[in-house]
Amino acid sequence: MDMMKPIWIKDPLAILADGAERGIVVREGQIVEMVPAGGKPATADVTVFEAGEHVVLPGLINTHHHFYQTLTRALPAAMDRELFPWLQALYPVWARMTPEALELGVTVAMSELLLSGCTTTTDHHYVFPAGLEDAVDIEVGVAKRLGVRVLLTRGSMNLSQRDGGLPPGSVVQDEDTILADSARVVAKHHQRGADAMVQIALAPCSPFSVTTSLMRATADLADKLDVRLHTHLAETEDENHFCQQMYGCRPLDYLEQCGWLNARTWLAHGIFFNADEMKRLAKARTTISHCACSNQILASGCCPVCEMEEAGVGIGLGVDGSASNDGSNLMQEVRAAFLLQRARYGVTKVSHKDALRWATKGSAACVGRPELGEIAVGKAADIALFKLDELRFSGHGDPMAALVLCGAHRADRVMVAGKWVVIDGAIPGLDVPDLSRRHSAAARKMQAG
Repeated sequence: MDMMKPIWIKDPLAILADGAERGIVVREGQIVEMVPAGGKPATADVTVFEAGEHVVLPGLINTHHHFYQTLTRALPAAMDRELFPWLQALYPVWARMTPEALELGVTVAMSELLLSGCTTTTDHHYVFPAGLEDAVDIEVGVAKRLGVRVLLTRGSMNLSQRDGGLPPGSVVQDEDTILADSARVVAKHHQRGADAMVQIALAPCSPFSVTTSLMRATADLADKLDVRLHTHLAETEDENHFCQQMYGCRPLDYLEQCGWLNARTWLAHGIFFNADEMKRLAKARTTISHCACSNQILASGCCPVCEMEEAGVGIGLGVDGSASNDGSNLMQEVRAAFLLQRARYGVTKVSHKDALRWATKGSAACVGRPELGEIAVGKAADIALFKLDELRFSGHGDPMAALVLCGAHRADRVMVAGKWVVIDGAIPGLDVPDLSRRHSAAARKMQAG
């Protein structure tokens, strides 16, 4: 197929867009035309992609992840533990990560995401043992090879066990090193504009793993460099107790004191905010990444999504790390979020379309990319196409609902910036058995010590 010519994605089985019953036309990385029922493209000389067997979605957007954690899935030492002891079991293993292991872990995570219909992903990398100083650069290289759009965060920890924090000294860095490298990766990799493929944000890990000085300095640097801010917040009751004990206030108060309560910031989890805090988040235009699978596995609690949205807070979805979700599948996360929130709020408050909205338009707001997450003229040509030919879909009625209710987990085609990056359910050129073999060997070596 000639990628230089406009592509008409023609006559889809269903499409998450209004006025595009006969499909869409894509040209030079953008959606340039919506073809209504009974219509034909006005665009001349189109290449046709017959989509009669496909349900077409905006590319899904993953707003929270830790790619390196694919190397520690279902680790016995960390199983059946809540967040703090879970972290304490994993930090010594992560401290043994090498650049080669990280590259494999990142490749597995990004590949899983692409195959699930994800076209844009964030990552929160905050573990920097000796020798892994170029972690963000490694991630950029993998993203470019696979053709996925990324917002990579330069994470950080500088509060080790000896300072009253959770992580061991072997995985933390000092403030000057962190800030210098944060500025370096932004200068080297951050792209601006609607067609940006690689962007960088700054992301101290959490209130219990960095100093107040670093939190404030990072906010100042993000403002100076005009990049986004990210951290974990209000994930567990333990965190509330920690902030009260350490800082004499609740986590959101602390965040505000550090200069973080603004439209640059999106937060992972957001489970334990009260009604007043939700109003403050909305006023500040700070958004939340809901991580349904991770929250259930670690028994952290349930993000109050409906109350948040009623207060005006933007909600996106994140798979979170593969050591707490144990997967990197964003389409499965859509279903998990739908089920979790449906159980909480009932059938009249949460529909499958809400869950899809969180993973598309909602997530686009989290990453500050209004040109993503929607099928409309002028938006980026980031699109996921799913077939309903597996046994799990047999007998379905509504094709769009079937994706969520019947448990879609693998896209047939994925387009990023107008280019096909998944074809027939596979990533062209990626030797999956070889990747799995090498990744598993690296994981075993890390876990063995």
